Amino acid sequence: MKPEKRLYWNQDWEFTKRWNQGTEKLELAGEEGCLVEFPHSNAELPYHYFDESEYSFISGYRKKFTADLAWEGKEVLMTIEAAAHVIEVFLNGEKLGRHEGGYTAYTLSLTEGLRLGQENELILQVDSREELNIPPFGNVIDYMTYGGVYRNVYLEIKEKIWIADVYARATPMEQETEGLYRGRVESTITLGNGEIGDIPEGYTIRQKLTDGLNGETTQKVAARENELELMASGIRLWAVETPCLYRLRTTLYCSDILMDERETVIGFRTAEFKADGFYLNGIKIKIRGLNRHQSYPYVGYAMPEGMQAEDVLILKRELKVNAVRTSHYPQSHAFLDACDRLGLLVFTEIPGWQHIGDEAWKEVALRQTEEMVLQYRNHPSIILWGVRINESQDDDEFYGRTNAIAHRLDPTRPTGGVRFIKKSNLLEDVYTYNDFVHTGKNQGADPKKEVTSDVSKAYLISEYNGHMFPTKPFDDEAHRTEHALRHARVMDAYYGEEDIAGGFGWCMFDYNTHKDFGSGDAICYHGVMDMFRNPKQAAFIYASQAEEEPILEISSAMNIGEYPGGAIGAVYAYTNADAVRVYKNDKFVKEFYPDRKEFPHLPHPPIRMDDFVGELMEKEEGYSKKNAEAIKEVLFAVAKYGQNSLPLSYKLKMLKLMIFQGMTFEDGMRLFYQYIGNWGDTVTTYRFEAVKDGQTVKSMIKEPVTKKVLQAIPGSRYLHNGNTYEAVSVRLRMTDQNGNLLPYYQEPLKLSVQGPVRLIGPDIISLKGGMGGTYLRTTGESGEAVLFIEGNDIESIKIPFTVE
Repeated sequence: MKPEKRLYWNQDWEFTKRWNQGTEKLELAGEEGCLVEFPHSNAELPYHYFDESEYSFISGYRKKFTADLAWEGKEVLMTIEAAAHVIEVFLNGEKLGRHEGGYTAYTLSLTEGLRLGQENELILQVDSREELNIPPFGNVIDYMTYGGVYRNVYLEIKEKIWIADVYARATPMEQETEGLYRGRVESTITLGNGEIGDIPEGYTIRQKLTDGLNGETTQKVAARENELELMASGIRLWAVETPCLYRLRTTLYCSDILMDERETVIGFRTAEFKADGFYLNGIKIKIRGLNRHQSYPYVGYAMPEGMQAEDVLILKRELKVNAVRTSHYPQSHAFLDACDRLGLLVFTEIPGWQHIGDEAWKEVALRQTEEMVLQYRNHPSIILWGVRINESQDDDEFYGRTNAIAHRLDPTRPTGGVRFIKKSNLLEDVYTYNDFVHTGKNQGADPKKEVTSDVSKAYLISEYNGHMFPTKPFDDEAHRTEHALRHARVMDAYYGEEDIAGGFGWCMFDYNTHKDFGSGDAICYHGVMDMFRNPKQAAFIYASQAEEEPILEISSAMNIGEYPGGAIGAVYAYTNADAVRVYKNDKFVKEFYPDRKEFPHLPHPPIRMDDFVGELMEKEEGYSKKNAEAIKEVLFAVAKYGQNSLPLSYKLKMLKLMIFQGMTFEDGMRLFYQYIGNWGDTVTTYRFEAVKDGQTVKSMIKEPVTKKVLQAIPGSRYLHNGNTYEAVSVRLRMTDQNGNLLPYYQEPLKLSVQGPVRLIGPDIISLKGGMGGTYLRTTGESGEAVLFIEGNDIESIKIPFTVE
């Protein structure tokens, strides 16, 4: 016989926002026949300006189904991957179970209450109220917690003895040849009948290890014990650059009859936090990461697996970081699976934010710690367990227990716990600390010795920036530039400290928040991207630290109205090139180099460009180099201080030029307006060329806007109706004719669709900071679909999609 695969139960659930408290029945209240599909948000929300009470209520889901007669004698298991935040399950009027916690999966048996061959009624009561006495609740929280059954639901039909869990530890041994190792996999098998000891008489466990390239790597291994060891040759290591994965197939036989099977994806690697930093496979690397919430506009947590994986693509391929912290709770296996595939290191942690509750609350937190480790410990991307409530006070008794749970269930990984206080009691293996010392003018980060209570253990910065300098996409240019530079300064600081393992910036993107936080519109503008994952300036600080492809972003639009007095001051290039050459109206100005004075430790410092006159005055006006430099010095001072407030030293230099070079006041004013203020009839065009190894690898042009162009970037053009609906993002950016963002374009756009898709969110939106987005989801049918986008002052566009 062949064991059955998962039977996904995401479709055809009746939903009500009105749970009739005190009974196990749903009061549909006119919503009869309104079917929903998981992942599901209990309330669709506006982009901003809404109240958290809109999702904080008890809702209900009902599914009527006929139990297959073939299920007789089998164990019928249902798994709810996540429901926010307490779920109770009723089958045919009888309560089967309750799960507290909105971020880990809940599996329970339906077997005893099923009516085989008859109609059954399954009801899920989901309590999304924030008054619950479980983590992360109990005090204020700076992120929305949303509601609903927001991940998959599925059935598994098992024999009476089945494989409940395979805990696999894949360890590389000695190197055999270049890039190939001998490897060992140690597995602990747990059976679904509750037996932890040896496999029952007549049963055997067999395992096989395969990879995607070479097929079968090992032969079968048979044993009756639940602790197995498997050796393999020719193993490639899992690493950030080369995330090689293997599939461990575990099968349960009774005699020669296959009773159950389970496939576990594993990676061979070592990950160690030492006193002097982090080592992956024995090689020291600096962790350069960002924090990530799992939320989206309109639907909160409720996005299907493809959208979860897309965030990993953005982190890895656009932001080019090597790590992510899943703040402040475990996140979707689809997200972690993508981290495994793409080589993104993960720091994951138990739910919570600052508050520690009473004993009942703590008991739930302990169960959540156990669930997190048991459910996620096979992911090779996870390098650290967070076993403290984020930014909470010391509680040695409580955190001694969470730390012990993690070490008992997974002795292969270190533990940490995110603190906001220095010299805290360190029960874990890594001191993880939110360093918000940087205010713009001071040091980027504190040295390790000033923070940790035990310098013999590892130290990692778990957050920086964020609330210290919130930045909206539509803030003025100087603010957006300072936001980017603050990220660069902190990164430079931890790159410069050999005993800091690295850091996680706060955070990947803006997110909705409670009324106690944010800008009053229910948004925390802390991200290096907006909520639709469009990059702000700061995003390019991260992207430019990588080597894979040329990066070039210029901090300024080169418009004089953005600058006091109309004088363009310092402008920054975020690039991984060797230098940037600047041309003004196609005439060479100057070549600029990375600013290693301010950023001595970054792999690729920003390039500071503060002279947009360069050689032009010599070539155009005929001045000697010495006189040209003197004139520029005076003109730059006029721009900085103003003509009437010019320091005496500059007035004397101006007088000297007038006496010895015959310059007049009118000459000086003409030169100022032409070269500094850029006022006059001539249209000023700047060209920036990134130079690598003497060759131009990327360029940008900044000139007055002559055309508005809407860029619409779909995450994919192909959607697939699989275990549930599929969704796709469409990121929107209004640009000029050269592809430069127009940050003050805020006009409305009209969205409409044709074919087997529908919009998630409103059909009329406005761009914010020149950026925005929308989402489409499938309807269960296949065919061709189109998204139409219209605006009053732009060319309408249409984006085709194929739905399979």
